[in-house]
Amino acid sequence: MQAAKQDALDAINQVPENADMEEIMYRLYILDKVRKGREAIERGDTLTSHELKRDIDSW
Repeated sequence: MQAAKQDALDAINQVPENADMEEIMYRLYILDKVRKGREAIERGDTLTSHELKRDIDSW
């Protein structure tokens, strides 16, 4: 997996020139969440759909 800094730079380079700071921060936020999700999958830190339903039902 690419280094976080390089991923961030790539994402920023894809943002339109007229994008404001809020748009840039949002894209970086999403990038971070996707990266963390992929890392969780690699660690096997996931729930089955049945486990998730059980957790939601307990709320």
